[in-house]
Amino acid sequence: MEPEPMSSDDRPEAAAAAAESAQQQTLEWRFSQVFGERAAGEDVQEVDIISAIEFDKSGNHLATGDRGGRVVLFERTDSGDSASRQELERQEYPIARHPEFRYRTEFQSHEPEFDYLKSLEIEEKINKIKWCQTANNALFLLSTNDKTIKYWKVQEKKVKQVSVMNLNTPRSSDNGSTSSLGTNSCTALLPNGGCSEKLYIPNNNVSFPPGGCTSLRLPVVVAGQDLNHVPRCRRVYAHAHDYHINSISNNSDGETFISADDLRINLWNLEINNQSFNIVDVKPANMEDLTEVITCAEFHPTHCNTLAYSSSKGTIRLIDMRQSALCDNHAKLFEEHDAPGSRSFFTEIIASVSDIKFARDGRHILSRDYMTLKLWDLNMNSRPVATFQVHEYLRPKLCDLYENDSIFDKFECCLSGDGLRVATGSYSNLFRVFGCAPGSEEASTLEASRNPMRRQVSNPARPTRTLTSLARTMRRGGENTSVDANGISYDLSTKLLHLAWHPTENSIACAAANSLYMYYA
Repeated sequence: MEPEPMSSDDRPEAAAAAAESAQQQTLEWRFSQVFGERAAGEDVQEVDIISAIEFDKSGNHLATGDRGGRVVLFERTDSGDSASRQELERQEYPIARHPEFRYRTEFQSHEPEFDYLKSLEIEEKINKIKWCQTANNALFLLSTNDKTIKYWKVQEKKVKQVSVMNLNTPRSSDNGSTSSLGTNSCTALLPNGGCSEKLYIPNNNVSFPPGGCTSLRLPVVVAGQDLNHVPRCRRVYAHAHDYHINSISNNSDGETFISADDLRINLWNLEINNQSFNIVDVKPANMEDLTEVITCAEFHPTHCNTLAYSSSKGTIRLIDMRQSALCDNHAKLFEEHDAPGSRSFFTEIIASVSDIKFARDGRHILSRDYMTLKLWDLNMNSRPVATFQVHEYLRPKLCDLYENDSIFDKFECCLSGDGLRVATGSYSNLFRVFGCAPGSEEASTLEASRNPMRRQVSNPARPTRTLTSLARTMRRGGENTSVDANGISYDLSTKLLHLAWHPTENSIACAAANSLYMYYA
């Protein structure tokens, strides 16, 4: 008897092809929410500009920091946990939800300071925020400015009110007795707790029982039903960095974290704020010999002994803390060498890595330099496995970008939870989303507005130059808004530097000045 032929759905090849096609499918991004949207023509205060964004591991909480030293927390409202079990069982099909958040609380994390020893002003701007492990229904997070790191605990507490006051207006108390003292009848208290007779008698009709009040009722503190989010600074980690802190990163052990400045990386224990260990030091004996600085540092998501840090030369070093106390020697060096004859004055400037992120599986590292996104495999350090051109149309404008300091802007990057896509920001409040799965050609350009698909920018590898476009590129002036060789306008004053990808869903939060935009796909 001959076996029945396998259907197309039963073939492993068909299943693999279906999975591959799902990976290569281009996502359609939609607007979800905006917080702090400004009206047309409204000026943005410097202190309100968002400088840091971070989701927690669960994706149920989002934190932002601004240049005014404030931290704002948002919580998810569409979580399925809020539905009862009976409602979920009655649903024949699960309802597709996209993350929706609401404002939860905010607090002043850092204040402006002045270092009198170095005559240096320390800004209150929040450089980085990192979530820590939750405990006892409380949220924990780290926030840092240029010099000081703070460990915060945010917990819900019921609002307590004082009731059964001794000076309430005449009414029946809980035990049935009537208070003879009114709130309006006593306006001043003596040091011994009594009242001035001339002040608490509003008229001559007030009389007291013979012998005065027989009892004194003590106030009672009662917890109400309203909840208040109370932030409390648990620890302050200070005086450990001579240079500006550019990054902090939590360890997977839940007990330690690192902080990095231009020349050093320090290892901290969350419970000890008066001692840290210097694990990386690139400061030369003579500062004139300094050739590169540390730009970002990140712990491996699962290996507590491994971390990576990037440099201004475009390199990424992977170090193993088990090798030695001071990790001067790296375990791996990730570097892409320039083609012979391709170097210019701007080569090293645009090669500087502004941000690195580990994928959740710990296998890949995403890096962002000024012009490109690069995806590195930890098992191949000779070249990246993928390179994405973010705004290649700006390459002919590098001289202008250098003159107005835009070439030194530091853009962040992020990966999706499944590792199939990457995202980063650009100018004109645009951000790019690329597919990094094998064979994927996804490359979306979105605008941080209520209509994210309004600006679809083509990104050719080699822009065509015509006579009119050459004349257009020769026009130079003080304007921040310009037009490239392909007629694409870009605004250098509106740049999208900070964004974060939801850890489990296709949802992106990004900052455009003081506004927080959220999108889903």
